Amino acid sequence: MSKDSKRNGVRDVKEKQLKVASGYAMVVFIIILALLDILLWVAGIYNGVMYEYRPAVTILCIIAAVLTAVLFFVLLAGFHVVNPNEALVMTLFGNYYGTVKQPGFYFTNPFAAAASPVKGKGGRKISLKTMTLNNDKQKVNDVLGNPIIIGAVVIWRVSDPTKAVFNVENYRNYLSIQCDSTIRNIARLYPYDTIEEDENGRDEKTLRGSSQEIAESMRAELQKRVEEAGLDIIEVRITHLSYAEEIAAAMLQRQQAVAVIAARKKIVEGAVSMVQMAIDQLSEEEIVVLDEERKAAMVSNLLVVLCGNKDAQPIVNSGSIY
Repeated sequence: MSKDSKRNGVRDVKEKQLKVASGYAMVVFIIILALLDILLWVAGIYNGVMYEYRPAVTILCIIAAVLTAVLFFVLLAGFHVVNPNEALVMTLFGNYYGTVKQPGFYFTNPFAAAASPVKGKGGRKISLKTMTLNNDKQKVNDVLGNPIIIGAVVIWRVSDPTKAVFNVENYRNYLSIQCDSTIRNIARLYPYDTIEEDENGRDEKTLRGSSQEIAESMRAELQKRVEEAGLDIIEVRITHLSYAEEIAAAMLQRQQAVAVIAARKKIVEGAVSMVQMAIDQLSEEEIVVLDEERKAAMVSNLLVVLCGNKDAQPIVNSGSIY
């Protein structure tokens, strides 16, 4: 038997590849055994009918036929079919017996049973295929305390079927619970979004803007949690991210206000630049000489035209500009 190691108070069973015999060769032996059993029954009955004075021979034939039938049915329990990307974890009288990963038709110890990955249910094979876990949406608080709704999908597979069977009671439920806990713990370390610019100019990670980096953090954290269950986390993807309903409307207004302020800032910067350019070109080319009061009036008029929400209505002066 393989040696076990203890980690965090849990016995970590080391995987052992089970050496198995071909099932096709045992099928031939089973057929021969069945024919022999039939022959013994026929011989016992025939001897009892035709030669009543030899009961000992009849009894021996019947006993041999019964023992052969019992052996036949016992050996039938040793046949197992392992499909591609499946594993068969077996126990023998309460102890770990071995694991079969290679696909094929095999014969094993008929007293060895397939270990069940779910307590209280019959034995079955462990799938080694890549699977997905669509985590339910859950409400969490980000680092700023804002309630948000987040959901993720986990791409995973069983890398060690022996650990998946013996180290946890139900590895699928174990993965689901650990996934919920990991998403909650990672999401509360980051803000949903950075609305105001950082005064120090730092590029702060956010749930909305840095979803790939945060998903990778979730994958690494989740991998550590499910290592003892023999699971391999391939990828974690954030599938849903939004503010909770109670603050969604307020945060939308806040984002709209920030967007309007940012747009106005750009408009003012562009308007001032255009006014400066107009004054400089008029002065350089000496098209018209303006005193400070006239420059102030022109600047005011241009800013009103450039920064206004509506199109300006021009007024043509047919007299003196003064």
